[in-house]
Amino acid sequence: MIDRPSLADFLRGRRAALQPEDVGLPRGQRRRTSGLRREEAALLANMSTDYYARLERERGPQPSEQMLAAIAQGLRLTIDERDHLFRLAGHQPPVRTAGSDHVSPGMMRILDSLVDTPAEVSNELGETLRQTPLSIAMTGDHTRFSGDERSSGFRWFTMPGARDLYPEEDHAFLSRMYAAGLRATVAQRGPTSRAAHLAEVLLRASEEFRTVWELHEVGIRPREVKRYRHHEVGELTLHCQVLHDPEQSHTLLVHTAEPGSVSADRLRLLAVIGTTTAVR
Repeated sequence: MIDRPSLADFLRGRRAALQPEDVGLPRGQRRRTSGLRREEAALLANMSTDYYARLERERGPQPSEQMLAAIAQGLRLTIDERDHLFRLAGHQPPVRTAGSDHVSPGMMRILDSLVDTPAEVSNELGETLRQTPLSIAMTGDHTRFSGDERSSGFRWFTMPGARDLYPEEDHAFLSRMYAAGLRATVAQRGPTSRAAHLAEVLLRASEEFRTVWELHEVGIRPREVKRYRHHEVGELTLHCQVLHDPEQSHTLLVHTAEPGSVSADRLRLLAVIGTTTAVR
């Protein structure tokens, strides 16, 4: 059963412990709230202010598991705090597995600080979990996909248009990289894992995937310098830095342009244009 008083008290406490700058929000003037406002917490959890407010007031329907996951991520909860939130709301916590969708607070703090940089957090299957606004403007919103299509490797081999963002001369390398990465994950997670399921589906769906899969390659890393073809600003040559969270098997990809370069100018232009021109 849902413990409404304890749930409300926990949410209020976690909201009060966060400052706007902790989550990449402007502080603004005439601020009387010591922590986040309710509308800010609701924004971070991608829900209505009214719905969130009712939870803090011990009212409203029992939140779904999906809603609780969004609240946990929005309030930057640790895994233990997330599990506690689920129990207070009358749900069993998600099974703790490597590559879960819950991004750690430390990783989120780094991502929040990269407001003017294309950056994203993904799991070991190449499923994008969070993106900065400039990342969405550059590559499109990859968090909108569901099912197998969440995997960038799956989209690469099965979806028309998935390769349009990359120069054609890079396609062969990227195909080998995706296959090699999936093969290593299958070996690590086993034959009953989601990685193994993806491999089975791709082997049936894509002749190209079957060809590169039979090479048995592993250890092909993303290139430090990547090229993108954006339909508004043109080609971008960017350096890619990688930060790993081994506990969650998450990867933070950060793209930067060489100062004074054409790509740096185009990134600034892309930041002005915004997500309205993002690749779809």
